[in-house]
Amino acid sequence: MRSIVRSYVLGKHCVHFGILGRVSVKFLTSAYQQTLQCSPSKMAAGESNSRAPCLNFTIPGPLGNAQPSNNAHSSPATNEGLAGATGGAPRTAGHSNPQPGPDRSGGADVRVEASPNRQHTTPQSAGPSATATRAPTAVGAPGAATNMTASTAASAEPPNISSSLPSSPASALVYREPVYNWQATKNTVKERFAFLFNNEVLSDVHFLVGKGMGVQRIPAHRFALAVGSAVFDAMFNGGMATTSTEIELPDVEPAAFLALLKFLYSDEVQIGPETVMTTLYTAKKYAVPALEAHCVDFLKKNLRADNAFMLLTQARLFDEPQLASLCLENIDKNTVDALAAEGFTDIDLDTLVAVLERDTLGLREVRLFGAAVRWAEAETQRQQYQPTPENKRKVLGKALALIRFPLMTIEEFAAGPAQSGILSDREVVSLFLHFTVNPKPHVEFIDRPRCCLRGKECSITRFGQVESRWGYSGTSDRIRFSVNRRIFVVGFGLYGSIHGPTDYQVNIQIIHTDSNTVLGQNDTGFSCDGSSNTFRVMFKEPVEILPSVNYIACATLKGPDSHYGTKGMRKVTHEAPAIGTKTYFTFCYAAGNNNGTSVEDGQIPEVIFYT
Repeated sequence: MRSIVRSYVLGKHCVHFGILGRVSVKFLTSAYQQTLQCSPSKMAAGESNSRAPCLNFTIPGPLGNAQPSNNAHSSPATNEGLAGATGGAPRTAGHSNPQPGPDRSGGADVRVEASPNRQHTTPQSAGPSATATRAPTAVGAPGAATNMTASTAASAEPPNISSSLPSSPASALVYREPVYNWQATKNTVKERFAFLFNNEVLSDVHFLVGKGMGVQRIPAHRFALAVGSAVFDAMFNGGMATTSTEIELPDVEPAAFLALLKFLYSDEVQIGPETVMTTLYTAKKYAVPALEAHCVDFLKKNLRADNAFMLLTQARLFDEPQLASLCLENIDKNTVDALAAEGFTDIDLDTLVAVLERDTLGLREVRLFGAAVRWAEAETQRQQYQPTPENKRKVLGKALALIRFPLMTIEEFAAGPAQSGILSDREVVSLFLHFTVNPKPHVEFIDRPRCCLRGKECSITRFGQVESRWGYSGTSDRIRFSVNRRIFVVGFGLYGSIHGPTDYQVNIQIIHTDSNTVLGQNDTGFSCDGSSNTFRVMFKEPVEILPSVNYIACATLKGPDSHYGTKGMRKVTHEAPAIGTKTYFTFCYAAGNNNGTSVEDGQIPEVIFYT
């Protein structure tokens, strides 16, 4: 009968399995035990002193090139003698050096399956996919040696060499070649440490990262972790250091933890849009500020109007003030797009408050109110409330008081907030009175205009002295001016009554001289205390003033006689030393009815602006 022969090299011995050939288990067991006694150097060299040569199974195929799995639910077979717990890179036939790579777990796997019911070996066809298997025992704690079952070791029956996998998970034992001389292929310390990343080689601790079926078992090295993180140093070397070889981290994402280890082992940064926030959390938890900085830089580069609110929430959560500031600046510049983004309604109340408090939002107040209502609708659903006006007001809380209803026009207020049901009847009446009567009653909402400008507020005064008694009969005080550089005027400073505390009704305007176009105005009022100080009256929105263009500042007051300015200056300079700029104002007489105001004396002593 023709025999199908397959050869397995046992050191210097060659054992042939055939249809009629039989090899005693005693011989195989003896050779395997001698393998455990061999040193890695002699295994690589194929040497033998007084002992039999090492068992060196070199088997191609899927099992011979198996890679490790980080899945904590599939426990790898281990053996201290064969470096099953230390892993390594698999060897291929004809090569003595292991293959480099941190994701390799060791050498070739050899499986031998015992079949006590068979008296003869079953022929196995030769080929690259053929494998040899043996029934395993249960795997113990990490690092513990895995022994062959007593029944297999004591059996005198020949092994059954089968090319099929065992039917039961408990019927296969994996032997892996030890990794030898991998250091010789790494020229630098960085390469050697990078090789150890996520590698069982020399590992002395394992982390069970994640929750449920998503848990991954990740090998690591205490020394490498302690060198890169004060938290790990305290965990392994501190006064209350852990002695456990397995540490559970249910609050950390496996991908983020691997990114942290990758950085600690090799200084390489592996972050992306899906993992950057969890990696930032992990870097903060284990006190790795360099990785934190990389995450923040990544977020800065990818900051856009449509994700500004989401990143702002995360920046506040992780206490990243610099990133939070950049997000707020982006929202200031792109308020419309940021509020329209899907992530806006997902922010928390504190973040909403932080945004509504800002004076630099570039959006009309009625649209801010609409955005706040949209957020309140989403929040009522999250809190499982009915979306009634009362519940919307409840979830808005202190954010409602930050909507500047007095800055709306009476038409905007009547069409929106007054009919929303969110404001109380008393608040609605108070605001309508604020829009329609003088002196204006006190309201509970902020009436300070928002300015979509950044920087410091500036002002200039054009008079050198203050005198008494300037009367009003319905005629506007007007003065023409121009500037040398682009600015934004946000209001005027006006003189108040000489008769003690008084309320004034006032309309302020800025008019483009050549076209007679009103560029900005506000019908409002102010209260004075009887002093000669100026009192601020602000526009609802900043008015852009271009260089070398003539404009008219206009104020129409209704009230008692006031103070006025004298010794006026035709040219006034404002200098900003911090930024090294100078703004020159030039004032001229405004033709027509001006209530007597001129360059030399009159009203409108102060211009408030941003550069």
